[in-house]
Amino acid sequence: MDTRVLLEDIQFLSSDQLEGRSATSEGNKKAANYIIERFKDLDLSSQFPEYTQSFSLNKRLEQLGTGENIIGFVPGSASSKIILIMAHYDHLGTKGKDIYNGADDNASGTAALLNMAAYFKKNRPLQSILFAATDAEEEGLLGAKALLKDFPFPLNQIQLVVNMDMISRSEDNTLYAVGTRFYPQFKPYLEKSGERSAIQLVFGNDGAKGELDWTNASDHGPFHKEGIPFIYFGVADHKDYHKPTDTFENIDQTFYRQACELILNSILEIDAAME
Repeated sequence: MDTRVLLEDIQFLSSDQLEGRSATSEGNKKAANYIIERFKDLDLSSQFPEYTQSFSLNKRLEQLGTGENIIGFVPGSASSKIILIMAHYDHLGTKGKDIYNGADDNASGTAALLNMAAYFKKNRPLQSILFAATDAEEEGLLGAKALLKDFPFPLNQIQLVVNMDMISRSEDNTLYAVGTRFYPQFKPYLEKSGERSAIQLVFGNDGAKGELDWTNASDHGPFHKEGIPFIYFGVADHKDYHKPTDTFENIDQTFYRQACELILNSILEIDAAME
């Protein structure tokens, strides 16, 4: 992955000019257009016009407009099976004079998704990969629910959902991989990637006794409810979570790069192993 581009992407997506990227806002539209232009530059295909899947929002927001998932696609060289890579690009917007920039939540996952799209466009995967930058996650996983409802392929083609939500900082150098309690078949490939990383990959937070339960905490949740396997990559909540201080300056650039590389390596391991 190109570290310079990765950092430029997260910096732009969490900049003040995007005003916190809340659903239907002008800043949200700027973020969507940024993702669209990148997909165009990469010459990704898509099953939706202009890469955009529009969907209805909840009653609180529907009068303000529609949500927009941004969808890109790289066909596999050996299979019609699909790995769905997701990250939500919306955040909380503004409150008074405060801008909730959402650098870790979730400009980090969105920038990683853009750079993974670039990687797989150059290095064609065996399985097809659908890249979904989802909208309105903060409003109740609305973009993910819309994608599931209007998925452009039969759902049984999805072999794995990889969701990235908050991956750019950790006080204890730890990235969590959530979901192996339900889908243990992926754990060996994750372990193999984790062993090659300088950061610690920890399994759990998927509702086992005595653990936190992030099973439905982000956009992988609606897919899991339909029995579609997922691995959710994220960090523990930190002092800047859902606060105006979640800014680019407060991410850990080294950890972020290493987390992105670990996730990419995990996807490569899984892609190579699928029959």
